[in-house]
Amino acid sequence: MWFDTFCTSVTLKLVRLVLDTTIFVAAFRSHSGASRKLLQLVPARAFLPVVSPALYLEYESVLTRPEQLAVHGVTPQRIEEALIYFAGFTEKVRIHFSYRPQLRDENDEMVLEAAINGHADAIVTHNVRDFLPVAHRFGIEVLTPSRILKERLSR
Repeated sequence: MWFDTFCTSVTLKLVRLVLDTTIFVAAFRSHSGASRKLLQLVPARAFLPVVSPALYLEYESVLTRPEQLAVHGVTPQRIEEALIYFAGFTEKVRIHFSYRPQLRDENDEMVLEAAINGHADAIVTHNVRDFLPVAHRFGIEVLTPSRILKERLSR
């Protein structure tokens, strides 16, 4: 009885992460890399993925490019199924405020905006230097998949 009360009174705050498109590209290309391991933690609710509609569409657009399809060999239908499954575990963020331009790469702006508007703790990317130091100005960490796995999500 006391344990049930204890468990319901303890609220764990999940780490809120925005995943850059590079994470999905790497995860589809390598079955044993940190990006794949990170995405495998999504159904276990080890963290809360935060995504905007524009960023979600970017994942799909990039993963279904002919050069990507040739490398990872996954069909567009399977990609769509995987992304729909992923979407079921995410917090959808509306972009209320635009902060553009902040970054050198215009395509990275939607990642930063999702992180800012979604109150993310961190952006997870393979392009750390592209987001530094801009993300820090907004109080958002920028981490690689291996670093977030090691520092925040290891069990």
